[in-house]
Amino acid sequence: MSANLPGSKLETRNPKLAGTLVCLLVAAACASGPPQPAALDTKNTECAHCRMIASDIHYAAQIVAPGEEPKFFDDVGCLRDYLKSGTAVPAGAVAYVADHRTGEWAVAADAVYTNVAGFSTPMDSGLIAHANAASREADPRAQRGDRTEVKDVFGPNGPPR
Repeated sequence: MSANLPGSKLETRNPKLAGTLVCLLVAAACASGPPQPAALDTKNTECAHCRMIASDIHYAAQIVAPGEEPKFFDDVGCLRDYLKSGTAVPAGAVAYVADHRTGEWAVAADAVYTNVAGFSTPMDSGLIAHANAASREADPRAQRGDRTEVKDVFGPNGPPR
């Protein structure tokens, strides 16, 4: 007995094996999900907006898209300005920001932002991000600033998700 998969040259004498292969392929396609954040090389990676080296993960951001090299930013303000400049963002792109306290990546559209007047960020935007309100509350630097809504940072369309 032979099992032929439509559109494939796969042939097997074991229909169970063919079914298992189809299930694995479907599961792999579903599991791919949105693009994940890339690792930041703080010694060599330039900001996609201002071209300074993104030397401190705690202020960094990035845009990742399927089939594209990630675009890194040294400051949340650079990500904001890049998006507001009207530069086209590839389909399926997701923006991430680093949690100021932990350095872990968080989806930019879901993050909590604080504008800390007089606080020196790489491009002096004064903006810092946190993955959630609990991380913001645990960060002493954020306590000196004003919580800022995502739409107030990035505009009504927000960052790509």
